[in-house]
Amino acid sequence: MNWSGLGAILLGLAVILGAFGAHGLRGRLDAYSMGIYEKAVFYQFIHALGILIVPLFTRAGAISESATTWVCGLLLTGILIFSGSLYVLALTGIRTFGAITPIGGLSFIAAWFLLAFRLLRR
Repeated sequence: MNWSGLGAILLGLAVILGAFGAHGLRGRLDAYSMGIYEKAVFYQFIHALGILIVPLFTRAGAISESATTWVCGLLLTGILIFSGSLYVLALTGIRTFGAITPIGGLSFIAAWFLLAFRLLRR
């Protein structure tokens, strides 16, 4: 898997989604829903940067290819579940989507701690 390429795509999508929120959703969402939407975009940006950068550690010999796959896979899962559920919650108002958001957050946490563990082990 070309994780850096996927990270770049996810970053581009975050820009598109952010612009859509700023220009297409202003006035259509209340302040609460807009805040949720913006949080989804922010977390997508941060974690897509991680997907972009983590493979560089493998190229530098700091972590294994397997570790990169795990870390990036967890970051991607987090983006899909955390940001994805927040996008749906903000756009539909269906609060049950918020119930799965913490699973995405746990995926983010697991990814960063796994990366730290692998880097500190070297």
